[in-house]
Amino acid sequence: MKFAELKHRLDLYEKLMRLDKPIGTLLLLWPTLWALWLATRGQPHWMLVWIFALGTLLMRSAGCVINDYADRDFDPHVERTKGRPLAARVVSVREALVLAGILIFCAFLLILPIFREVWWLALIAVFLAASYPFTKRFFALPQAYLGIAFGFGIPMAFAAATGEVGALGWTLLVANIFWALAYDTEYAMVDREDDLKIGIHTAAITFGRFDVVAVMLCYAATLGILAVVGWDLGYGAGYFAGLSAAAALAGYHYTLIRERRREGCFAAFRHNNWFGAAIFAGIVAELNLLPWLAQ
Repeated sequence: MKFAELKHRLDLYEKLMRLDKPIGTLLLLWPTLWALWLATRGQPHWMLVWIFALGTLLMRSAGCVINDYADRDFDPHVERTKGRPLAARVVSVREALVLAGILIFCAFLLILPIFREVWWLALIAVFLAASYPFTKRFFALPQAYLGIAFGFGIPMAFAAATGEVGALGWTLLVANIFWALAYDTEYAMVDREDDLKIGIHTAAITFGRFDVVAVMLCYAATLGILAVVGWDLGYGAGYFAGLSAAAALAGYHYTLIRERRREGCFAAFRHNNWFGAAIFAGIVAELNLLPWLAQ
């Protein structure tokens, strides 16, 4: 194979894994970092941070490949997705499945040095990532299922850091489900007309004219659960400053989605990176920065 042809194949694989669009990786990474910091009271081992950061990238990439495999006959009919490699038939099904298998295998190798409890959770995570794309065929709220799949780094992080998940880990997962419902409904609002034509289910279609209200209620549920967590743990100004910043960002998202324009809804979806980052910044401020300043 000539170098130019090899480079072309690698470029196609990059697009298939969405390495050129890091927003999905970040939406998986932030809740995983929330979990690592909360589980260790702000002192996660650097190796765990690297393992989970790289594992997040690998599993998100594998999830994208599996998603495009599942939707390869739907994507050509959607304006935003018709140019994806599998939809455009420039990457074969066999290539895609082999690539997904390699990515999942590499992610599994990363967790071998960690507690055995994480191995079982990792198998569940793989099942969730592989099955999510097919839920759009029958489940009215596939975004809720996505929230479990995207948030499963939370219980894995708790298990890796402490040997168990505990109530706090599962509570954070519930918060992440509501967050995913919010941001992925915004994402689904972009493709609503196309999705109606091809007959798949999304939260944007299920919520109908109440979609904007549903998104804002999901943001409120996310922040409410996290506020209860912070109150229960005795956290103060740093933590709640992060939640306040995230609440302000959610309010800004309302201004982007209230008219249901595609550009605004997609901008709100992408902006959720800062929502997750604001919450993480509040956790770091509470557990690391403020104690350091108080010394």
